[in-house]
Amino acid sequence: MSHSSAYFSVGKIAGKHDSKELKRGLDALPGVMSVSINSAKNQISVDFDDTGVTQNKIQRKLEDLGHHIESVTMEQITE
Repeated sequence: MSHSSAYFSVGKIAGKHDSKELKRGLDALPGVMSVSINSAKNQISVDFDDTGVTQNKIQRKLEDLGHHIESVTMEQITE
């Protein structure tokens, strides 16, 4: 299993309800292992198994949930 982490800077995250909706939507993607949201900094971190989902699919899901992606940083985790 190959793990990766993606760090997304997005437009405004509007409170706890928006954070919960984002987390629920991203957790539903096969291969997503964890989602962390920092609404104060408008940042979302996603750890995932890249044999199940890609950074592009995660990004499209964020856009489908109504968030503009300002920047993305990737990190490959080797074991």
